[in-house]
Amino acid sequence: MKEEYQRVYAQIDLDALIRNVQHIKTNMKQGVKLICVIKTDAYGHGAVPVARELEQLEEVSGYAVATAEEALALRKAGVRKMILILGYTFPYSYKELIREDIRMAVFREDTLMQLAEAVRELEKEGIHKKAIVHVKVDTGMSRIGITPDERGLSFVQKLLAVREIEAEGILTHFARADEENKAFTEKQFESFSSFIRLIEKETGHIFAIRHCDNSAGIIELPQDDLDAGRAGIILYGLWPSDVVSREIVELTPVLSLHSSIIYIKEIEKGTPVSYGGTFVADHTMKIATIPVGYGDGYPRGLSGKGEVLIHGKRVRILGRICMDQFMADVSDIEDVKMGDEVILIGRDAGEEITMEELGRLSGRFNYELACCLSKRVPRVYTKEGEVRYIQDNYQDI
Repeated sequence: MKEEYQRVYAQIDLDALIRNVQHIKTNMKQGVKLICVIKTDAYGHGAVPVARELEQLEEVSGYAVATAEEALALRKAGVRKMILILGYTFPYSYKELIREDIRMAVFREDTLMQLAEAVRELEKEGIHKKAIVHVKVDTGMSRIGITPDERGLSFVQKLLAVREIEAEGILTHFARADEENKAFTEKQFESFSSFIRLIEKETGHIFAIRHCDNSAGIIELPQDDLDAGRAGIILYGLWPSDVVSREIVELTPVLSLHSSIIYIKEIEKGTPVSYGGTFVADHTMKIATIPVGYGDGYPRGLSGKGEVLIHGKRVRILGRICMDQFMADVSDIEDVKMGDEVILIGRDAGEEITMEELGRLSGRFNYELACCLSKRVPRVYTKEGEVRYIQDNYQDI
């Protein structure tokens, strides 16, 4: 790796990403579309490079994001497949989203008239496109979404009466699909399915894309696949929870986190290490300083508990993790020297440190760790053993 990335870099293995997509798609019913969730910068993996790779795969039908800004950035980068915004979309972006054929989740009545007005304004500019929407239904999250009852039906009827809007899809989100007991999830699925049947009966409208399965649902509830499934965390080789089966779909972690030793020193018995002196050496020790900290998104909660890999061996973190550095015990590592590689997440020889392990030790969880990896950590994208692209927020300014 280039010298400028010796401090820290995240390797994004595009081959692993592709394999994950292929294995996920194999577990889905034939004909069901795969929507790849790449919100929050593809869970910290880099939305644009990830989408550009996924764009080439026939298994991928489109993408889901959380905000208008995320969607428009993908279009600007040349991503052409379907993009759906899962969250609330603010009116200021409607015209641009309609112009770019970006789908929006809808669940507020005021949104319908605002979208219609945006379409009419575009028509005056010579652009004749409808606003394409997916109806968001709340079946158990108590978050955004219409209720699957007569009030929700009334909303859909009003939506279908607006000529400027195309009601392409309908979706809900499972709240507890990653739990061992699937009773609540099946209740959500039945509520969603019944509501769709009610809409079809009362309006005659058939939604082209009905979707509810998330990552856990795709793995363990493929029978709940409708027209599409939304794969999020599993794209990146991470698991929705500890109880979701590892036996059904083979996944490979896409991200590994690398650094190097910048300093080695010996300390005597009784010497405190790091802020607050929470660790005090009980014998003469050799310690290494690694130039990564919570400013990079490496969890401070790993202080005194976490481990890293050096020469294929686990070494423990000593004392508190600082904003930009931490110390580790290398007393038992032969021939250790400054410049040696340190694996914070990933494999080295026969050992592996996973994001799930870091989540358990730090009191966080794998989704959060991936999403919180700092912008000052360069992402290095590899494929077939070669570096294909580097995303560096400082070099790219």
